Amino acid sequence: MKRAVALTALLSLAILAAPPASATASPEIDKRRPDLGRQTLPANDGWAAEGTGTTGGAAAPASNVHVVSTRTELATALAAPSPKIIYVKGTIDTDRTCADYATGGYTLEAYLAAYDPAVWGRDAEPSGPLEDARAASAARQTANIKLKVGSNTTIVGLGKNARIRGVNLHVDKADNVIIRNVLFEDTADCFPQWDPTDGAEGNWNSLYDNISVTGSTHVWVDHNTFTDGDNPDSNQPRYFGRPYQVHDGQLDITNAANFVTASWNRFSGHDKTMLIGSTNNPANDSGKLKVTVHHNHFDNVLQRLPRVRFGQVHVYNNYYEIPDASTFEYALGVGVQSQIFAENNFFRLGRAVAPADLLYNWGGTTLTARGNVLRVGGRVAPVDLVAVHNAAYDPDLGTDAGWTPVLHTAIDPARTVDRSVSRHAGVGEIR
Repeated sequence: MKRAVALTALLSLAILAAPPASATASPEIDKRRPDLGRQTLPANDGWAAEGTGTTGGAAAPASNVHVVSTRTELATALAAPSPKIIYVKGTIDTDRTCADYATGGYTLEAYLAAYDPAVWGRDAEPSGPLEDARAASAARQTANIKLKVGSNTTIVGLGKNARIRGVNLHVDKADNVIIRNVLFEDTADCFPQWDPTDGAEGNWNSLYDNISVTGSTHVWVDHNTFTDGDNPDSNQPRYFGRPYQVHDGQLDITNAANFVTASWNRFSGHDKTMLIGSTNNPANDSGKLKVTVHHNHFDNVLQRLPRVRFGQVHVYNNYYEIPDASTFEYALGVGVQSQIFAENNFFRLGRAVAPADLLYNWGGTTLTARGNVLRVGGRVAPVDLVAVHNAAYDPDLGTDAGWTPVLHTAIDPARTVDRSVSRHAGVGEIR
């Protein structure tokens, strides 16, 4: 009897001492290897290393370490106090379909009939009951798929198979966030808005990025893969003569965000890839949007690699693989008051892709470009990005961005970048 009482007491103590279920270590956390959840941004690794640097949730107590496998578990973990570490295990998907969000009588067929330019015209944005129904349906989707990421948080995938599908991670007005080793897939908008006044022919506009960084500081996005999966932009229909765009950015950094490093990510098969600065109004963004983009693989993506307004953006050692002119518009968008410093990047182009189109002038005046190389066919040669642009387009861009980056890792020889980045960028490739 005494042995039984003693054993019961020991079991009770063990239960009391055990961590909560959300803090239990996953079997994939290999104790023989460094814990990615506790890793912090190395010193000098781009703008996110400025000042206090970026440590995410590395200081989280064991009680605030979460392993999540569903959208509900992820939302619950994101709402927990900080600092926190969130390990993504397996595939996290949305738990609803587009039909679940539709309300107010919205159907795409009815929307197309109501706002066909032959009926509605091209001088005003849609309004009225069907536009109201579209907006209400979109609000229901937003409430489910847009998940806020707060300060002092690390989100990291376990192993090589961590995936977040159909969810928009929104790093909004936060400081000190790390997102690593996750495959982000197909954050599709069920209810794109038609705007006949957007450009000469009108455009369909979608709402969600895979990751949105707005008004936040000290953010490190590293070794992730971004893809539209089996729902690529190229497969979307055309309505009113324009592509029905269901995706927005893969990684957008806007609304006075500052001190961000995007490193060793793989961006593939997408249209609007990376936007830095979302408006030409300098009131909020002037002096902000300091971003480093290094060792990323831009693989068969259409535009915004990145497109920049206002920011001092260091773009180095990236691998641009652009095989087809029909699925490419430009790489670096030189926007209003942008200060891009592009060095030692490797551009591999299909024979029909014009080197002059690697830059696009969105109202900027200058950038620094040095040490970049170009491969067409089997030949690799230096390329002066500004000179080839200016030879084809007016007005000319200047060659001095007005600053020299100081916060950066070792800058690799451009000719080695295609091999190192193609092998080691993306999910599952942290060394």
